[in-house]
Amino acid sequence: MSTVPAVPAAAPAPGATGMRSVTTADGASLAVRTDGPEDAAVTLVLAHGWTLDAGAWERHAQELAAEGRIRVVRYDQRGHGGSTDGSARPWSIDLLGEDLARVIEETAPSGPLVLGGHSMGGMTVMALAAARPGLFAERVAGVLLTSTSAGQLDPRGRKGAPLRLRALGHLESAFFGYCSRTAERSERIRTRLPGPEGRVNPFLVKRYLYGPKAAREAVLAGARMIHACPMTAVADWFPALMLHDKAGALGALRGVPVQIVVGTLDRLTPVAHSRRLLEELPDAQLEIEPGCGHMLLLERPEAVIGPLRRLCAGALAH
Repeated sequence: MSTVPAVPAAAPAPGATGMRSVTTADGASLAVRTDGPEDAAVTLVLAHGWTLDAGAWERHAQELAAEGRIRVVRYDQRGHGGSTDGSARPWSIDLLGEDLARVIEETAPSGPLVLGGHSMGGMTVMALAAARPGLFAERVAGVLLTSTSAGQLDPRGRKGAPLRLRALGHLESAFFGYCSRTAERSERIRTRLPGPEGRVNPFLVKRYLYGPKAAREAVLAGARMIHACPMTAVADWFPALMLHDKAGALGALRGVPVQIVVGTLDRLTPVAHSRRLLEELPDAQLEIEPGCGHMLLLERPEAVIGPLRRLCAGALAH
């Protein structure tokens, strides 16, 4: 199934009603795009995953905003796309939760909200829920969590993890640590490697992030975003993902309609992670998409648009 290719962060998306910059407390400039009427009854705020950008939500935003009753806000997470790094270090998922709070304060200071997050974006929503339960009690009318996890992503410290996975965890940590320490050199090396317009890069991206039947257009959309992501963001967000742990801290989501969507072939946040979310949020709805990988929102966008539409409809009905 095809998807709309990513739109460069520096240019407005087709049909976008506006672009703006939101500045965080530590000076990061977040590139924000809005679609749909400014006076819409509900605002949908979307957070993308690691190494992607707001273009990952392009088709979702365009379809939902076209209905005329929903305003969609999507932004590049710090260090990604058109957003800068800021001075805060080390980076953490909690910091991303603060960024999301800032985006909401600046772009949707009042009215009902629906929040959606893919992968690291879903973790961002969880971090916000743990830090700002009052916001969820007062304004958040729905949450979508797709291809994401509440924690236990680092196999090195996980009880019962196979030796092979623990060894892989040590290798990954060493690799991204090296890339972080030598970001400029690593960036130069990457520019010499095959890019998304070749054959090797899309093959590897599809193998590890998509299902076997994913359309080439969908694979290329993800491959281009990943290739464009600065090496600093690639390397420095990895330890934050491994340290992410919000299990037992999601009480603010129990009073909110939650939709969880995951692909059966997700290698990064397997179905077991979504099932653990369901154990903590027993009233949530879990949808498992057969044959899809981690890039579910690009591979089968309608599987994500549907739950978002239902959550927004519920918000509009109240």
